[in-house]
Amino acid sequence: MSATPAPSAVIELLKPLTWFAPMWAFACGVISSGQPASGQWPVIAAGVLLAGPLVCATSQATNDWFDRHVDAINEPNRPIPSGRIPGRWGLYLAVAWTGLSLVVAAALGPWILGAALFGLVLAWIYSAPPVRLKRNGWWGNAAVALCYEGLPWFTGAAVMAAALPDRRVLLVALLYAAGAHGIMTLNDFKSVEGDRRMGLLSLPVQMGTERAARFACLVMALPQVAVIALLVGWERYWHAGLVAALLAGQLALMVRFLDNPRERAIWYNGTGTTLYVLGMLVAAFALRPLVGGA
Repeated sequence: MSATPAPSAVIELLKPLTWFAPMWAFACGVISSGQPASGQWPVIAAGVLLAGPLVCATSQATNDWFDRHVDAINEPNRPIPSGRIPGRWGLYLAVAWTGLSLVVAAALGPWILGAALFGLVLAWIYSAPPVRLKRNGWWGNAAVALCYEGLPWFTGAAVMAAALPDRRVLLVALLYAAGAHGIMTLNDFKSVEGDRRMGLLSLPVQMGTERAARFACLVMALPQVAVIALLVGWERYWHAGLVAALLAGQLALMVRFLDNPRERAIWYNGTGTTLYVLGMLVAAFALRPLVGGA
């Protein structure tokens, strides 16, 4: 076994597929800011880089390092338990990506640096002892949901405004972050056995898979109902109707998911969650004229 990891193993450790969620939320923040993109593309590109390949990738490397014993049970072919990331290289990569993230964030201004620092602290305390938020699904899922949806949305809006975003932007971002708690619960269905054996109290372990599935659906749906109500109150009727239609589609898919949650969690993540994030984009476009005209 090589003493240094192959580039392919490093890329696998950083999990590019997971970058989509925060990059999408960052784009929603950019759109919702009400600011024109012309002349801002280098800053937007740097923000996308920060949201996905840097901060999110840092969280993935950190999580895999501190989860290596759990992964040896649940997913032994991952880079660290399989030995393709040898020795302490997983930890070194997590530390290096943390530093690189802070350098890029500092170049984008104080609001972005503050948001990145907050996200990175959450990434570390989510996985690392002694705090290790992921030991309890209530706290761990909240931290990940905030980092994947709310914080990147805030960052995108703050990058464009170079200031604290409008309160309506913050409210919608927080609602979608709250709903993402349910998405994080869905992700826990694939590792119930290993979590139980290692003493990790994910919600499917605490509540059982049936109750956890129902709870996840409720947590995803209620914030979207609140977003619809806000959009109606702000007279963004077409956008409210479209978000409502996307929610109706999710509810139809939830019925099938709840019939066999253990087997269909991955399926729902690829279908219902897609409708969820499309609703985020619709809400962002609804906010744009409101904030831009403020």
